[in-house]
This record gives sequence, structure tokens and C-alpha cells, in this order.
Amino acid sequence: MKLEPIVTSLLDTDLYKFNMDQVIFHKHTDLNGEYYFKCRNENVVFTPEMLAEINAQIDHLCSLRFTKAELSYLRSIRFIKSDYVEFLRLWHPIREYVHTDLSPAGELILTVKGPMFSAMQFEIYLLEIVNEVYFRMHYDYATLEASARERLEQKIRDFNSGKYTFAFAEFGSRRRLSRQWQDEVVRRLSTETKNCAGTSNVYLAWKYNLTPIGTYAHEFVQMYQGIDSIPLAYTNHYAMADWYDEYRGDNGTALSDTITTDLFLYDFDRSMVNNYSGVRHDSGDPYAWGEKMIRHFRKYGVDPKTKVLLFSDSLDFDHAQKLYDYFKDKTKVSFGIGTFVTNDTCEEALNIVIKLQYVNGRPVAKLSDAHGKEMCQDDEYLNYLKRSVDFRLNREK
Repeated sequence: MKLEPIVTSLLDTDLYKFNMDQVIFHKHTDLNGEYYFKCRNENVVFTPEMLAEINAQIDHLCSLRFTKAELSYLRSIRFIKSDYVEFLRLWHPIREYVHTDLSPAGELILTVKGPMFSAMQFEIYLLEIVNEVYFRMHYDYATLEASARERLEQKIRDFNSGKYTFAFAEFGSRRRLSRQWQDEVVRRLSTETKNCAGTSNVYLAWKYNLTPIGTYAHEFVQMYQGIDSIPLAYTNHYAMADWYDEYRGDNGTALSDTITTDLFLYDFDRSMVNNYSGVRHDSGDPYAWGEKMIRHFRKYGVDPKTKVLLFSDSLDFDHAQKLYDYFKDKTKVSFGIGTFVTNDTCEEALNIVIKLQYVNGRPVAKLSDAHGKEMCQDDEYLNYLKRSVDFRLNREK
């Protein structure tokens, strides 16, 4: 089964890839990264035919270049700088950085190894490819799309009837049913409701004149664990400092849970609270997290209603509405909703990730605020990182 090209534009990725890459381009071009794929679902089998199609799609991805019009659009985003756009004029995905294989049990083995400024760009493209190949080749795609469209139409009715009253950004590129389906979802939600505030997908933001939304991901903070001169328990401090130096508060939603929110708050001091527009939640109890953030803002004399709490942890619309109702009178509330928007079908969605595991040969890890979201290939390092976090928490409390 030969598929049409899945990724047809290098803008078909999430905004935070460009945001993070710009900082790396300006400050950390000496770093090399290694990324590893993982499917968290049980009993998912990739076939040799799927692997062959995935490889063909990666070959096509690596033939793409940014067009003049695409570069002009990136240049129009106020915090994307001209020298970085000129770098992208020369940059393209390099096939030799990506390696794929199958285990005897049908587990997909996928790694990316190369300079951080290049390796990090592969994540969204590869997840888009893997997800679409799997769903097109494992199921009857027409049946999936029909069920997805029926559910989308119900969501639109629920927004227009007033059942859902919150605004949200579409964050579904990495686990979308297909490129065509994400396009339809974004088009319809942005034109048939008043609740879609934008999309993380840069190409669709360009196509439909929407706001591209995103700041940084866990990998950005993890990256600093691979820099010899930075103590492990202080990586949030250095990551946020570099981010502010790059963007001067113009691109400022901080991610709290890379090495636990409790430790993050040690570095989210008065200057950072003032410099960042808000904080993003991605693991742990969202209500407890939100209350903790509100207390933290008040600790520094900041009105929580001037700051944004962005929730993005495996949300559906019902869950988002409950969070909105709870926090709307306490602070600004925003949502990034992904899989439930772009791959809500009659079949279970894949929970697939590609995570940074090594920087300059050193292991790195995400701890998060919820058991099960950790991903590290080196158990000894993971335990050392936990001890480092605990030591600072206990010493400075």
C-alpha cells in the first residue's frame, strides 16, 4: 500500500520547534542530541510493510526545503529573527540522522541522532508520519474518518449551543489521524465556532490566517542537563534565563514539570514571574497545580488574573470545561488540546512520543509530576537526577 506524501511542507510542524531551535541556533550550536521513539500503548504491532512506508515517507521529508513564501511567513512572526530565518533557508532534514528498525515482536525502533539544532526538528514530522502510516495501513481509513467527522460535528454543535464556553488552541499535529483530517478540523473549528484561538501547527496557521501558538517543550529544559557546567537541579533557571534573553518576555509561557513543579517554583522567582506571561500544565493534578501557581503569583504580589494558566495534559472538552469553570474567576485560563481534536475516532489513538535521551553523550530525563511520564534509558542517571532534585528541595525549603 503506497501512500501519498504525508509531510509536504517543512512548516507542517509545531511552532515551539522553531522557538526552541532559534535559542539553540543563537546559544548552543555545540550540542548534539539523541532522540528515541516510544509507543505507550500495549499490543501495538508495526509490520514490515509499515516500516517500508515509514522509511519512504522519511525519504520524502528529507527532500523538502523551505520555500520563499514559507520563509517570508516565518519572518512575519514578530519574535522569529531574520538571521534564524536565513539559517532555515539553508537548513533541511538530513536522512542520515534518522534510523529505523523493527524488533522481532513488531515494536517500531526509531532514533534521531545529530546536532541539536537539526535533530530536534524531526520529532513532529516523524510522529505525523508514524501515526498516519499506522492508521491508514492497520484500519479501514474511511471508517475512521467517518467516525471522526461525526464526533467533530458534535463538538461544533456543543460549542455553538453554549455547552462549551472556553477558548482553546489546537495542539494535535503529533497524533493526528492524517494531514488532511487535521486540515479539516482546524478549518472547521476556526470558522464554525468562536472558540478556536489558534493552532500549534505553523502551516495551518499560515493557511487559515490563525495565530500560531507555542513556547517550549520539556526537551528544552532537558537539554541543559547535558551541559557540564550546569548543576542538574538548576536547569530550569538556565533554560528560563536563556529564553528570556532571547525573547525578552515576548514569547513567555513557562513549562513547569520537566524536573517537577516544586523545583521549578524555586527558580520561578519574582523576576521570572514578571517576565513570563504564564505557565503551562502537562502532568499531575491540574487543580492542585493551578492553586499552587495562584499562591505562587500572590507570594510575589502579582495578581493571578494578569497571568495565564495553560492546561495541555491529555485534555478532552468536558475536562477543559470543568477546569475553565473552576479557574475562570481566579486567573486567565487557556487550553491546548491535541489528540481529542485530531484523532478522536472509533478506535483508540496511539500514545506515541519521541523523547530526548542524550545530549553530548550524557543521559537526560524528564521527571514530570506524574508517574508513568518518565522516560530515561539510564536508570542510574534517573535516580541520580531524582536525588539531585530532592537534595535542593530539602536544602532550600
